[in-house]
Amino acid sequence: MFEHFALRHIPPLLLASIWTVGGLMAWTHGPEEAILTYGLSQRIASSEAAWPLIRIEGSRVTTIGVAIWGIYLGGHLEAMDTLLACIGWMAIVDGVVCAKDGSPGSARMRATYQAVISVWGLLGMTSGKYI
Repeated sequence: MFEHFALRHIPPLLLASIWTVGGLMAWTHGPEEAILTYGLSQRIASSEAAWPLIRIEGSRVTTIGVAIWGIYLGGHLEAMDTLLACIGWMAIVDGVVCAKDGSPGSARMRATYQAVISVWGLLGMTSGKYI
């Protein structure tokens, strides 16, 4: 199953694991805590109207995490790099939203780690292409 494992696979697999489990946070720890962990303000986290949205967002994050693992286990490393590159859009949106409605530092943190993963995919680091 892991015949093709290389150390360069650890960063995207770590992200996939965090997202697979982390996307469940609204269900396991409650929506208010999930919203705060995401980086949004207490004003938004305490609004029950936002709670269904964090559960929906969490299901999508878990789906992406499971997809990354599935792509990896299927040995489709170039496809994995393509998906990772697309995370750049999430970096932009998360950065903008957290800058406007988040707690201090959340925008920089979210945008930075997602941008790093996106560049990782753009460069073909998982597949070993190194553009």
